[in-house]
Amino acid sequence: MTVTTPERITNVRAAAAKAVAAVMTGRNLDDALAAVSAPLSAADLSLLKAMAYGVVREFSTLNWLVGRMLQKPLREEPLVAALLACGVYQLRAMRVPAHAAVAETVAAAEVLGKPWAKGLTNALLRRYQREADAIEATLPPDVEVRQSYPEWLVRQIKRDWPGAWRSVLAAGNTQAPMTLRVNRRRGDREAFAAELSTAGIGHLLPRTTPDAVILNEPLPVERIPGFADGRVSVQDLSAQLAADLLGAEPGMRVLDACAAPGGKTAHLIERSEGLDVIAIESEAARLGRIRDTLGRLGLDAMLVHHDAADTAGWWKGKKFDRILIDAPCSGTGVIRRHPDIKWLRRETDIPTMAAQQLRLLRALWPLLKPQGVLVYATCSILKAEGEDVARAFMAEQPEAVEQVIDPSPYAMWGEDCGLGRRIEPGGDFDGFYYVRWVKVP
Repeated sequence: MTVTTPERITNVRAAAAKAVAAVMTGRNLDDALAAVSAPLSAADLSLLKAMAYGVVREFSTLNWLVGRMLQKPLREEPLVAALLACGVYQLRAMRVPAHAAVAETVAAAEVLGKPWAKGLTNALLRRYQREADAIEATLPPDVEVRQSYPEWLVRQIKRDWPGAWRSVLAAGNTQAPMTLRVNRRRGDREAFAAELSTAGIGHLLPRTTPDAVILNEPLPVERIPGFADGRVSVQDLSAQLAADLLGAEPGMRVLDACAAPGGKTAHLIERSEGLDVIAIESEAARLGRIRDTLGRLGLDAMLVHHDAADTAGWWKGKKFDRILIDAPCSGTGVIRRHPDIKWLRRETDIPTMAAQQLRLLRALWPLLKPQGVLVYATCSILKAEGEDVARAFMAEQPEAVEQVIDPSPYAMWGEDCGLGRRIEPGGDFDGFYYVRWVKVP
């Protein structure tokens, strides 16, 4: 694993521009932010994250607006393009005083080693201040620009969600809620909710899953009661459904393939005493995250650093009662949490990922006991990584019988898509796909 030394950039706009430019050249946003955030105060770090996430989320729109105001296009200047986008984003979407937004963005050009761009930045931002309504009115109707998505992804979402594609695209540009999962080994949800009320933390208790608490406003984890001592974890509502669907019972042997960052592994163990759980992860750093998660929660599982589909390298011959495959995918269902997914994914990635998902199913199905249950899941909203993979698997595996998912033990969720259920992103839910099979020899 490559370790990057953080850069010491104290101008927040310069740091944001560096991070945005890094994403647009292929870097993960969280990693890009970590590389420039070390010397910043808590307040500046919060501003940096809000700005960088917002600019990445709306990059097509901002880039179009910047281009509309330039007399000639920028060539081979990704840092300056990112800085101008940061400046316009502050003026159109952030509660930053206009004079501070302009002055600090202009100063950032010097910090970035682009002093020639100070005059350009100043002129462009002041023009936007004067003519914002007129400039915004010229935005084209194309959803790729207005909703800020790559053309290929818009096309696939329109195809896969013909009646809901507009709401699916819009959901990717919204703020996701912060959802917690109460560790029932250390308390119950109602007692924790009372603790939040005493602390003045607004929340609601969704009926969808019995361990979930949704905060009215996101909080740093250090301010969440019980997080440090393992009484609660952060986990989206869609992901919390996995434990219910798997239905593991005390004494069962359970495999969690592709287990990082460990939330589903932990939830399974929290739910049932005496499970024999093996959690597999192919990346060493991500395996460390599972270890940290279980350690904080006071839970234990056998952790294996290996490619789960290469069963000859790790499996000892004892079959499983339950298998969960939360397969690597495009992540298109969690764009609202990770807007860089829009720009880091390529259309050619999708068939490659679908092939990997099918490879995992083929490899792990023989490890399931007769009458055992396998749950396949992806945080994707694309049929190619959900229903299509499931159908391809069933076509070649006659022992796989769909165990139709009842979405109403607690409250209705998702929609039947012919094979399994899919969840439209938005509101309380990330986009997800689930299907469940029982092995019938």
